[in-house]
Amino acid sequence: MVTVRSGRHRTGFTAERRRRQAMWRGAVSSVAVVAVLAAAVYAVVDKAGGACSARDPIVVSVASAVDVAPPVMEAADGFNASNAGVDGRCVLVQVAEQPPAPVLRTLIGERAGVLPGRPDGWVADSTAWVRLARKQGAEHVADGETVVATSPLVFATTRALARKFAAGRTAMSWNMVFPATVHGRLQPTEDEPDIVRIPDPSTSGAGIATVAAARDLVGTGEQADKDLTAFVRMAQAGSAPDYRSTLAAVGESGLWSRPVAIVPEQTVWAHNRDVTIEPVAALQPTEGTIDLDYPYVVTAADDDKAEGSRLFAQWLRRPAVQEEMRHDGFRTADGQEPPYWPGTDIPVEQPKPRPSITPEVIDEALDAWSRLAPPSRILVLADASKETAAPVRDGGGTRHEVAVEAATVGLQLFPDGTDLGLWEFARDLDGDADERELVSLGPITEPAGGQEIRRTELLRRIQATTVSAHRSSSLYDAILRGFRSVSEGYDPLMNNSLLLLTAGHDDGRGVSRERLVEALREEWNPDRPVQVIVVAFGEGADQGALNEIVSVTNGQLYVAREPGQIIDVFLSALARRLCHPICESPNS
Repeated sequence: MVTVRSGRHRTGFTAERRRRQAMWRGAVSSVAVVAVLAAAVYAVVDKAGGACSARDPIVVSVASAVDVAPPVMEAADGFNASNAGVDGRCVLVQVAEQPPAPVLRTLIGERAGVLPGRPDGWVADSTAWVRLARKQGAEHVADGETVVATSPLVFATTRALARKFAAGRTAMSWNMVFPATVHGRLQPTEDEPDIVRIPDPSTSGAGIATVAAARDLVGTGEQADKDLTAFVRMAQAGSAPDYRSTLAAVGESGLWSRPVAIVPEQTVWAHNRDVTIEPVAALQPTEGTIDLDYPYVVTAADDDKAEGSRLFAQWLRRPAVQEEMRHDGFRTADGQEPPYWPGTDIPVEQPKPRPSITPEVIDEALDAWSRLAPPSRILVLADASKETAAPVRDGGGTRHEVAVEAATVGLQLFPDGTDLGLWEFARDLDGDADERELVSLGPITEPAGGQEIRRTELLRRIQATTVSAHRSSSLYDAILRGFRSVSEGYDPLMNNSLLLLTAGHDDGRGVSRERLVEALREEWNPDRPVQVIVVAFGEGADQGALNEIVSVTNGQLYVAREPGQIIDVFLSALARRLCHPICESPNS
């Protein structure tokens, strides 16, 4: 019979050794399972008056978040040895470590990126995952959860940086998750972190909680949405798929000199168990922190498995199991007792909570992330008509010059996952055609046809564009053809947009404004939305007409006078995803 290995001294284990042990025990082969079941049969039969029969056991599969999997597996050993039964049949629990995202996809019935089989119980790293599963229609997810452990989020960094922050009296704050531009500065001060890395909210509870903290800080409104969008862009650039790699980044030499990572306290505890790597310090945010609550929820469709899964949930709250959680760096389910052997780098006092982070705030923030995080697919149309040769304002550069500089700035804002393409337009620009494709729409990290990648080719082509001194603007025709092109190649995994850089006038020789608006209304599909965004340089744009056009597609018109305004334009355009598919009528 498998025996309980309670009270085992674990401080000599490295984090990597414990991870290998967890992976080995979680990935039990079918042959090993048969052997375990056979051994269990003999063990229980040999016990006169045993509580259950192991001849036809109820096998309960449990998917556990990776960081909490080792103590959950320890608990399963003890549970299996206890001969717990349902209607006289022994219950045997098998635990495998699984990140929350594939478990969620499995429970809601998706086909890609799912587990080989549906689990009967689930230990996620945050109750937010369980609420999301219910919200998305997962069946057989029982009401109520059993919290099995907790771990507060901390700002982790090297000991040297922790001392530097203390000397400069720099307290950790959730405001640090925003780029410096949100605070009115181009760069962080020397006493602040220059990057705050977070785990990917698409895969981790800590990432979800960080998004909630950001949303809670900025509040609501147009400026709040732009600030949240700026946070998402920075978070995407610095996020990592799991807690270990998030924390590992603080010790790497590279672009950032003062990096901080937001991770669960337990991740710092596990990291510092490894004597071969530099320890890190856990710093608590001044506004209060958020606990990861590690809920267990019954997910079995079969009644007997569901009852066995409930028995295991109760087992996980036993005092001995809670002690084992503390031996693995977690706090108890009620958050009262700290982990054993925290060392000098982890505060042992109970952290101050952040009560404003309610389940409703977390769920709304997760919805906001899901809207803002997907990559962009954008076709850029550059106005090459004679109207762009006019000055953008008295004493300023031409509209074309400002547009080229703005496009050059804007190109640097797009992450590697973006699809971009470039057309230019003017009446009869290319024979009988009013548009000319300069760079085909596709991934900016891949070549468009030649050897150089699109990002490089786009930059070269943008800077080489010229004004057609004798050609008028075919603006309305360009909008309609560009909209149809983007719609035809619509990618449901991306945000699809048409972006025009223009003087803002149409010559009246092609499709009329009324016919353009009518066509957009007929063809725009809220289930496959393509957003039309117009950036008009200078005061002479026909703002009334353009506002009517862009509003049909949930887009917006921006009037810009300086190249640097393209950053605000970009963030504002992305922020409109938060009111998808219908936003309030935009203002100029």
